[in-house]
Amino acid sequence: MKSLLAAALFLTCLSAASAMEKCCAERPNTLSEAEVKDGWRLLWDGQTGAGWRSSRRDSFPEKGWLIENGILTVLPKKEGGGAGDIITRETFSNFILKVDFRLTEAANSGIKYFFDPQINGGTTLEYQILCDKHKDAAQGRDGNRRVAAFYDVMPAKDAKPKPAGEWNSAMIVSRGRKVEHWLNGEKVLEFERGSEAFRDAVAKSKFAKHPNWGEQTAGHILLQDHSDRVSFRNIKIKLLDGDGN
Repeated sequence: MKSLLAAALFLTCLSAASAMEKCCAERPNTLSEAEVKDGWRLLWDGQTGAGWRSSRRDSFPEKGWLIENGILTVLPKKEGGGAGDIITRETFSNFILKVDFRLTEAANSGIKYFFDPQINGGTTLEYQILCDKHKDAAQGRDGNRRVAAFYDVMPAKDAKPKPAGEWNSAMIVSRGRKVEHWLNGEKVLEFERGSEAFRDAVAKSKFAKHPNWGEQTAGHILLQDHSDRVSFRNIKIKLLDGDGN
C-alpha cells in the first residue's frame, strides 16, 4: 500500500511539474528554453516601449499606446489615442515574426514590414489585421483586405480567424524574396516579391503608381494605429541566414 501511495504521489508531483513548466512556457512575453536555443528573441519586452518608437519621431508615444498587464494596446481617439503607428528601431530583411493580436468589434489594424518612410511614400507590405465587421473587409479585390491578407494585394483565402475578443496568432516568414503569412498555426498565403505574379497583383492594387513597390531589401516592422482598439502581445522574432541585424 505504501509503495502504491508513493507511486501515486510521484505521478501527481510529476504531473504538477509538467503543468507548471507548460504554464511558464506559455506565459505571455517570455521565451521557452527551446525558443532561446532556436534563436528566438523578444521584440517587445511586455513592460516598456524599449526597442520601439513612433513612426513620426524618435521616441515612443507618451500616450495613445497603452502598456498594461503585459499587453500593448493601441487606443481609439475617443480614449486618448491618435498617437500614430509605432515601428521597431531595428530594420530586418530575413526573419520569422510572431505576434498575438486581439481585435475589438469592427476594428482595423495591421502589421507592416519592410517599412521605410523614405521609400514609396512610406507604403509597404502589410499583414492585414481586421474584424470582418469592419467595412473595409468587403472592399479591395477577392478578399485581399480581410484578416491575414497581404493588404490590398493578395488574399488569404483559407484564413480562419478567432472572433473579436479572442487572441489570434500571426506569423510572417520572410526569407529572401519569399514571404509567407500564417494565422493560428496554418499557412494561409505565400508569394515571391518581384515575381511576375507579385508585380501583376501590385499593378491591380492601390500601390501601382510606385515602381518596384514592395521589393526593398530591408525595413522596420510597424504596428498600425488605425484609430481602433487592438491589442498585441508575444511579439518575438527569429533572424534567418542573411540578416545581419
